[in-house]
Amino acid sequence: KNVKKRHPITLQHPEAKFLLPLIEKEQISYNTRRFRFGLPSPDHAFGLPVGNYVNLLARIDGVLVIRAYTPVSSDEDLGFVDLIMKVNDARHVQGKMTQYLENMKTGDTILFQGPSGRLFYHGSGTGGISEPAADLLALCTFPNYIYRVIYHSLQEILGQSEEEILVSKELEEVARTHPKQFNLWYTLDGPTVGWKYSSGFITEDTIKEHLPPPGRFSFIPACGPPPLIQRAAHPNLEKLGYNKDMIFTY
Repeated sequence: KNVKKRHPITLQHPEAKFLLPLIEKEQISYNTRRFRFGLPSPDHAFGLPVGNYVNLLARIDGVLVIRAYTPVSSDEDLGFVDLIMKVNDARHVQGKMTQYLENMKTGDTILFQGPSGRLFYHGSGTGGISEPAADLLALCTFPNYIYRVIYHSLQEILGQSEEEILVSKELEEVARTHPKQFNLWYTLDGPTVGWKYSSGFITEDTIKEHLPPPGRFSFIPACGPPPLIQRAAHPNLEKLGYNKDMIFTY
């Protein structure tokens, strides 16, 4: 199926900016929201290539703030685009924008720009960064990004609590329906009693236990804050023999 041939596309050029209205806001957990923005018509698809992201732009306290986000909706969802995100404290790096979105009312608009990004998924296990991705690991605190790749291509995710794992139901459904193609493993800072996954930092042993050894077609996208990348992801992957050409950090 080729959505772009059947429906008008919202994202026409990486430099183009356009206003989209907030049409719905859903509280998913105490600090997580789903923001739904309307597209130019009910027949429009968003048109974001799998693996890419969009920028949201807003002038906040007189300063232009730009933040990158990956929708959880797909081009099969016509007339709207959904973003799921944590609403952070304004002091957090993402806090200014998420607080701005939290205070938006239905009908308010915000600037979108995109598509952006260097990672492309072309289907059938092939991507625009590497050779066919037979072994795909996502070391990621922002699972929306990799969820789109997983959803279309049929992880390791570090969080603080079970409530803070975004799109967990969707990820677990993919793991349930495609057990031979997708292995899901969580790592949390402070899990509850009875937690069956890992806790603490992602370690060399965690990666070794849940991943195939490095090979010709290994591709490891890693996203998250500097401590995850610099202390957990890169050092432990290198110890296990994954080279820099196998790792894509964003």
